[in-house]
Amino acid sequence: MHQVDILIAGGGMVGAASALAMAKLGLTVVVFEPQAPQPFSAEQPMDLRVSAISQASEQLLTQLGGWQGVATMRSAPYRTLETWEWQGSQVGFDAHELDMTHLGHIVENRILQLSLWQAMETHPNITLKLGQAPSRYWQDEQGAYALWGGEEYQGQLLLGCDGARSAVRQAAGIGVSGWQYRQHCFAINISTEAEQQEGTWQEFHPSGPRALLPLSGQHASLVWYDAPEKIAQLKRLPTAQLKQAIQAAFPERLGEFDIEQSASFPLTRQHAKAYFAGRMVLLGDAAHTINPLAGQGVNLGFKDVATLSKVVSDAVEKGQPIASASVLKAYQRRRHPDNLAMQSAMDAFYLMFSNDHFPLKLLRNTGLALAQRSGPIKTQVMKYAMGL
Repeated sequence: MHQVDILIAGGGMVGAASALAMAKLGLTVVVFEPQAPQPFSAEQPMDLRVSAISQASEQLLTQLGGWQGVATMRSAPYRTLETWEWQGSQVGFDAHELDMTHLGHIVENRILQLSLWQAMETHPNITLKLGQAPSRYWQDEQGAYALWGGEEYQGQLLLGCDGARSAVRQAAGIGVSGWQYRQHCFAINISTEAEQQEGTWQEFHPSGPRALLPLSGQHASLVWYDAPEKIAQLKRLPTAQLKQAIQAAFPERLGEFDIEQSASFPLTRQHAKAYFAGRMVLLGDAAHTINPLAGQGVNLGFKDVATLSKVVSDAVEKGQPIASASVLKAYQRRRHPDNLAMQSAMDAFYLMFSNDHFPLKLLRNTGLALAQRSGPIKTQVMKYAMGL
């Protein structure tokens, strides 16, 4: 039996950040991850899975030593964010309004994971177990356990950072509520004639929004939300015809581009009915998935990491058991309502803008125009979106 303080299922972005946060408290950590991220090479094509990393997430990851590696690889800071349905009714956010250089960064998920792994691999308190996932998780009054490669591991806590189909959540007997949205997401990486862009934008349509996320250099990610059958039709198009469809569907500001690669995935909302059971704790997608409309998904996971780290740190300072119900209830009490509020806000946007009824279109565009002129309220919304 290998005994440590913390077992972590999943070495993705949230799992790796959790490992660094727990190790920073002086706790010993074992991370189980079936597959290490592919090493970085500047010649590699851009990944299709990207995230909009908020200022608050950047600050957390910098404190953990997991952000610095991103600068040695690639990312794209964005200074402005615009969203609209009707021209003239757009709402725009600019980092200069807050005396900041940028609102956040668009980063390929693998790049951020690699940066976190660089910090994990050099930390003396962290052990990585690669090649396969544990075949079993269980718990009793003495600890939480994982069976990996015929060996048993025991920890005071087992953190489930293993995604929306979490095996830890299943082992803990925690149920979920949720549904699939009536839209799929089509992600298309392009090379652009324009230089690296410093703004991200999103245009609403009743069939679903269409957005541009800047990537490093003369590259960008287009995101097209639409009905599953429409996305399936787009995926079947030859490259030349797909480009024509994009030019017809996206605003002229897109400019000249070439398609590099594309992929689609369904949109799902899911929320765990509890964030812990006994010594098993859920973070990130294992606890909640959200409509990616505002790019808040992984930022919510990093908020989970920050909150769990704080309550565990407080317990360590007070000499309390880190797996006590009072500690884990504090984590759940702080994170569950915030995640639920963000899910509900994204659902409200989704429902409001997926309706083609003219009075409602007039109402929502009037609302966007008023939001643009709302002054302090707009500033607070911008700070909230940045996690500040």
